[in-house]
Amino acid sequence: MPDLSKIEASQKQTQADLKAVGDQIKAYAERTEKEIKHSGDMQTETRAKVDELLSKQGELQARMQDAEQKLVNAGKRHEPEIQQTAGHLVAAKMSEEGVTSSFRGSRRVEVPRAAITSAPGSGGALVAPDRVGVILAPQRRLTIRDLVAPGTTGANAVEYVRETGFTNNAAIVGEGLAKPYSDLTFGLENANVRTIAHLFKGSRQILDDAAALQSYIDARARYGLLLAEEAQLLYGNGTGNNLNGIIPQAQVYKAPTGITVDAEQRIDRIRLALLQATLAEFPSTGIVLNPIDWAAIELLKDSENRYIIGKPQEGTSPRLW
Repeated sequence: MPDLSKIEASQKQTQADLKAVGDQIKAYAERTEKEIKHSGDMQTETRAKVDELLSKQGELQARMQDAEQKLVNAGKRHEPEIQQTAGHLVAAKMSEEGVTSSFRGSRRVEVPRAAITSAPGSGGALVAPDRVGVILAPQRRLTIRDLVAPGTTGANAVEYVRETGFTNNAAIVGEGLAKPYSDLTFGLENANVRTIAHLFKGSRQILDDAAALQSYIDARARYGLLLAEEAQLLYGNGTGNNLNGIIPQAQVYKAPTGITVDAEQRIDRIRLALLQATLAEFPSTGIVLNPIDWAAIELLKDSENRYIIGKPQEGTSPRLW
């Protein structure tokens, strides 16, 4: 099998030589233009040098094509050889020696062990090579982005206007009286576009020889980006290149006044948090819960040990209030 590293090194060297020759041809083209303007013809020495460079360029191009073809051939997947069983080899040997069904007696047939154990691509003695798919690593179920309205931009920053104040002087006005003015104030905000990225290292031979592996890496790469994005949407602290996430911007939970809950539990705190958001004029459209908290809520029981959230046999969708 050809040494791919040597072929690649040769291709890179040929490519560099081609560039150098091309630069020389360009320089001689400019020189020729000056000679023609000055004397009306190209000098003999210049013509000979240009012919030499063009010939060399053609040789290098042919060498480059040859190297590229070798790389293509080396990257092709070769089908594994069909492995012959011991019985197949014995039958073939008997046929060669002219042993037919009319033969009576015994005959020794030698089958070299290497013939059934050391063939290229063999997976071991009398074992056909096989390769199953990639065993997937666990993946977290990502849900935060579904709660946020997405958008697109071609700029490196997004400007938006935030209302910073509202004084409402609306009132009933008698006939002929001056109408009151209300006040609105705004502030211009700027959000820089952030880049989330990562890379994988993999030889071209591995990727060319296993399209499934390439697709798997693509999927894992996308999952890694989405995982990092979800972490930023939730926890980004807004410093440096971090996004300003939901949790750092949120108000600290505080049970609203005017309501008291005895023996407050997780499910009670969620309802009070929803009330807190509603009183702030920001009614919630979704609830983000740690799986441990949701499991604890599902396991809540009443005084008769009956589950409060659904029945275990029927299951329940993760939904509250």
